[in-house]
Amino acid sequence: MIYRLLADLTVCLHLLFILFVVFGGLLVFHWPKLAWLHIPAFLWGGGIEIGGWICPLTYLENDLRSLGATAGYDTSFVEQYILPLIYPQILFGDSFPPQGFLLIGIAVLLINGFIYIFIWKKVSRKSKPSH
Repeated sequence: MIYRLLADLTVCLHLLFILFVVFGGLLVFHWPKLAWLHIPAFLWGGGIEIGGWICPLTYLENDLRSLGATAGYDTSFVEQYILPLIYPQILFGDSFPPQGFLLIGIAVLLINGFIYIFIWKKVSRKSKPSH
């Protein structure tokens, strides 16, 4: 029972991390120092998707589920939990197309890149001396 609870907590942590990767740049507007955490996080998240790798939290969850005698899964967290919510089976059948992960990774990097360019321009304008 405890392993199952720990596995579920790992899923929650994983989801929170994904939300931070995708939307954390917006938090940087209010808390600029958060960029020191967010930049490596979104680079990691985008890299994981583009590289087709599996996040270590997925392995941790699978191990905890095995210890709790519940079935783990062979796919990534995103494939197991997030993609079924975003991409209905009607559109893609039982498997998500491999290029989909590449597109997700590129989208994460581009969205956050644009947010940081906007922040950088805003900060640059404020730091220029007025005549």
